[in-house]
Amino acid sequence: MNKDQVKGRVEQAKGAVKEATGKAVRNRSLEAEGKIDKATGKAQAVYGDIKEDVRDAAKDASDEAERRREMERERIERDRNLP
Repeated sequence: MNKDQVKGRVEQAKGAVKEATGKAVRNRSLEAEGKIDKATGKAQAVYGDIKEDVRDAAKDASDEAERRREMERERIERDRNLP
């Protein structure tokens, strides 16, 4: 989990608390602020999720490329050792 995912989810939680508090005390401004905080937090969390997915995909691609290079080295070595 990266910092954007964590910060986004914390912001969503804070927004939910503000929104609920605003509803409870009938403060439309606080309620609206909570909704905005929730939406902002959601956007940041999604951004963090995407960053994590890209990082994972890049690592998978790198691992696959290394595996293929190793297989090619082994094939070349086998071909060299043929009579």
